[in-house]
Amino acid sequence: MTILAEDLNYNIIPCVGLGTAQRVSFDSSTQSSATAENTRIIRVVATTDCHIATGSNPTATTNSTFLPAYSIEYFKIVGGHKVAAIKATTAGVLFVTEGS
Repeated sequence: MTILAEDLNYNIIPCVGLGTAQRVSFDSSTQSSATAENTRIIRVVATTDCHIATGSNPTATTNSTFLPAYSIEYFKIVGGHKVAAIKATTAGVLFVTEGS
């Protein structure tokens, strides 16, 4: 059952429920744990500029998607997949939150 968020006038508000959160320290390519099988969206933010990749066994490289420091982004993901991050110049932490 899906429950949609609504404002006081019953207008639907586009939003994502918060699920499991992970903290992933990275320098070289480092993977998160697998997301839940029913996860379809993730919210990511990193403490330093980095590059990220997703997949069942992802390896992030400097050619992967660039994520600027402290930029919150949302990505579609296949349930059970992981996120990998690698530093652009400085090691950091990637925060991955599963959406529901």
